[in-house]
Amino acid sequence: MLEAKKILKKYYGYEHFRSGQKNIIESILQGKDTFAIMPTGAGKSICFQIPALLLEGLTLVISPLISLMKDQVDGLKSVGIPATYINSALTSIEVKKRIDHAKNGAYKLLYVAPERLESEGFCQLLNTLNISLIAVDEAHCVSQWGHDFRPSYGAIAPLIKKISNRPIVAGFTATATKEVKEDAIKLLSLENTNVYMTGFDRENLSFTVIRGANKKDFVMDYIRENKEEVGIVYAATRKEVEAIYENLYKRGYAVGKYHAGLNPIERKESQEAFLYDDINIMIATNAFGMGIDKSNVRYVIHHNIPKNMEAYYQEAGRAGRDGEKSECMLLFSAQDVILQKFFIEQGDVSVEREKNEYKKLQAMVDYCHTTKCLRKYILEYFGEENVGDICDNCSNCKDDSELTDITIEAQKIFSCIYRMKERFGTSLVAMVLRGSKNKKVLSLNFDQLSTYGIMKQYTEKEIKDIMNILIAEGYLDLTEGQYPIVKLGKKAVGVLKNKEKVLQKIQKRKEKVSVDNSLFEKLRELRKNISTREKVPPYIIFADSTLREMSEFYPIDQREMLKIKGVGEEKLKRYGDEFLNAIKEYVEENGIKNRKIEHIEIEKDPKEEKIPSHMITFNMYKEGNSLKEIAMHREMTEITIQNHIIRCVSEGLDVDLDNFIPNEYESLIIETIEKIGAEKLKPIKEALPDAVNYLAIRAVLCKHKISI
Repeated sequence: MLEAKKILKKYYGYEHFRSGQKNIIESILQGKDTFAIMPTGAGKSICFQIPALLLEGLTLVISPLISLMKDQVDGLKSVGIPATYINSALTSIEVKKRIDHAKNGAYKLLYVAPERLESEGFCQLLNTLNISLIAVDEAHCVSQWGHDFRPSYGAIAPLIKKISNRPIVAGFTATATKEVKEDAIKLLSLENTNVYMTGFDRENLSFTVIRGANKKDFVMDYIRENKEEVGIVYAATRKEVEAIYENLYKRGYAVGKYHAGLNPIERKESQEAFLYDDINIMIATNAFGMGIDKSNVRYVIHHNIPKNMEAYYQEAGRAGRDGEKSECMLLFSAQDVILQKFFIEQGDVSVEREKNEYKKLQAMVDYCHTTKCLRKYILEYFGEENVGDICDNCSNCKDDSELTDITIEAQKIFSCIYRMKERFGTSLVAMVLRGSKNKKVLSLNFDQLSTYGIMKQYTEKEIKDIMNILIAEGYLDLTEGQYPIVKLGKKAVGVLKNKEKVLQKIQKRKEKVSVDNSLFEKLRELRKNISTREKVPPYIIFADSTLREMSEFYPIDQREMLKIKGVGEEKLKRYGDEFLNAIKEYVEENGIKNRKIEHIEIEKDPKEEKIPSHMITFNMYKEGNSLKEIAMHREMTEITIQNHIIRCVSEGLDVDLDNFIPNEYESLIIETIEKIGAEKLKPIKEALPDAVNYLAIRAVLCKHKISI
């Protein structure tokens, strides 16, 4: 792993692997088929890119989207790693040319779409390459129980069988339940698989569910208060996407839209404008985002409930890929559930799969209504155990809202619905309560009802907002269909009889903290200019987190710049001088004397800090690791690890020496020591059978307290 660590620093600019990366890379380098479940932003790509550089042949990466391939290849090229892709945008001549280059060792990674594998001719071309590793990205797509089932993924297993020298196969996904994981391993024909689940938790993401709010107002207010930030708003239908887009566009926001109703050129232009920071807000259906590796998305708002938890967590997970704090907000209304049920009914799927989709939708509805920690709910859904009860970073754990008594308003609404015979929708009920002179209200004689005009101090919109809250909290029910009717729920009875109160939560207004971002903005502008010049998205050059660290520590020479996370040797060579000049100019203009970077040392692995080396070995041994495994994991020789164990024994730690002494040779070892003496180990070793190693001799010496 020493070489892998050097590559991590040289190309990617990081000192240490993130949680789980090391074990996955180690597994692949040992030639084992591997299946890894890692949350979005946890660094899945590095887990196959680093082995690709260390293995002799070519790594074939199967990736579901053209945009994802191009994105990753651009990123690899920017750090000096030879890679290319083959997709439908290329001519057959260009495809053959790239295959020929691959044969000649011009690339270490070749990206292809799964649909390519359905071509017998293309598979024959691949069989002429020296493929050492096949990495399957978004591996959940192979399972019909996965949320993005792609039949073309079924061509992967037959391809593996056709390759004469079977390569290592590794599957990667961010969202897989136990059922999907087992299905994917089977369908990809993985053998003796090492499975790693590094945890689904994204600590930098805060999760919020808001029920019954006026969605239009919420989106407008939030974006107005965060207009400088990059964000995505997901809506369930094209119509909603267009409405939200128009509302923001006419107010002058840098906003784009993306849905299946746009032509391919419009979608591409909108996506590239977002990737290149020409716009900072994207309004989209779920057609947008798979494979979008934009690292500086600070918020994701779901305008409607998604169809299942897998889709939600993947879409929400597009926020904060750089590890910076980001927000994920879901706006819930009962109408959304009806819409998702309609989508399920329209789908051409088997009865069994339809039943499964209803089950997944209900889990999503439960998430929107749970009172427990939202993070805990998500992690337990994906099979994590022993999850803490409070995360302090979700709306349920950080509920600082104020309760307002709306019992009287609720009673007025319930009475009006009852007197209207529970036969109409929220709009007409609101008109009656407001005292509207609408023709339909008058023609039905609703102006004669005792509830007519009893809420005239409210606007119709405000009355409907209160009704949405009552629907979300279960006091009112909505029928299914295009024009849902509002009816009294069971919970309304106690309120009408004055036995229960209805309390509405009002969120306290958060004070915005003022931060000096002037250098950060200057570096962002420089990054944007370079991205335009080089025709690559800005985050390919440096992530926001890297620019923020530069803004905090003010590096002014190459040695200092290499201390910044995300600055590797290649990027320093390509972009270092321009960023250093900008920082030096800022430091001089602002008279900055104290630069924190002067006191920064290269970070140490926190797990190994202040713990004696032999104690780390002892702890790993007590956890059931063999000495050979410990030596490999710690990148030390086995002799060093043996010395650690003997030292632990000398310090009185609990080590069973008999584990290292072959039973049949213990008496012989003692006789040999008595005959030769214990001054030197080598003569003793030479006098004994080859099956007796130095550790066995030293273990006997310790056990029988014979001094050397």
